Amino acid sequence: MNVIRTAMLLALMTALFMGVGYLIGGEGGMMIAFLIAAGMNLFSYWNSDKMVLRMHNAVEVDERNAPEYYGIVKALAERANLPMPRVYLIDNPQPNAFATGRNPQNAAVAATTGLLQRLSREEVAGVMAHELAHVQNRDTLTMTITASIAGAISMLGNFAFFMGGSNRENNNPLGAIGVLVAIIVAPLAAMIVQMAISRTREYAADRRGAEICGQPMWLASALDKIARGAQAIRNDNAERSPATAHMFIINPLSGEKMDNLFSTHPDTANRIAALQRMAQEFGGGGGAPARPVDPRPAPSAPPRSPQTGPWGTAPRPEQPQPRPSQPQTNPWGRNPTGPRR
Repeated sequence: MNVIRTAMLLALMTALFMGVGYLIGGEGGMMIAFLIAAGMNLFSYWNSDKMVLRMHNAVEVDERNAPEYYGIVKALAERANLPMPRVYLIDNPQPNAFATGRNPQNAAVAATTGLLQRLSREEVAGVMAHELAHVQNRDTLTMTITASIAGAISMLGNFAFFMGGSNRENNNPLGAIGVLVAIIVAPLAAMIVQMAISRTREYAADRRGAEICGQPMWLASALDKIARGAQAIRNDNAERSPATAHMFIINPLSGEKMDNLFSTHPDTANRIAALQRMAQEFGGGGGAPARPVDPRPAPSAPPRSPQTGPWGTAPRPEQPQPRPSQPQTNPWGRNPTGPRR
């Protein structure tokens, strides 16, 4: 049902785009705008992941300098039968994460340092399973195309404001009314459709992510923590690039708390309730995986000192403190020679 809804919404977005072009400049104007939009889509298809990661100052990590975080993603990718994505970290105190890439073979997942510091290993596993579900469902490509078409419609609306009304030979059947529709109504409708697609895909990714990690309540608990953290902590990079807000697991922008037509994400309480129902289905034999994924590092991973985990677990009193020769240089690993921005 989610796939059908998304296809219908994309078809509506395309039809809206074609209609706005016709209202502004007739068939000729529509074709010119379509060619521009096609160029935008082509560029976004090949470069959207690099652009988004650069916007948020993401740094690529591996199993040497982020063994636990990288190990969780690797175990989940294997469980989902996905190629290993590139793994990134964003030095930001707000707990959040997103996935990007045009297909599973060219995917990347990114988490903030705030996510690794504030969530348990199980909760991080739930979040990364959600992001891998977006990759598996090819939601990242869908959202890129939708955002590009929405941007093209907004561009047409701006063009109509400056040029549409002065062209008497544009075959516009509605005259000034058509120009007003192109300026005001069409961009608003495009935004609503874009938000509807994003919200539909979040529910689907929640469910598939819970299936991948094997424990719906891991993700439910994580969503609650992330939502509270996003409300309390400002994400400056996201505020500067609001067009990427729909990619995060929870809206990173300030003031986004309502589940309405203008919200990029469903209400967190509704998502948690859906996961709770799913957990009951699993408990009643409703098709749960045989066992949940183990969020701990593989046995072959190098031994950790008491404070080497990316979640900042404090050592127990009887445990020795880390030796000075092994300083912690950042919240996600021990290797001071790891990737830097």
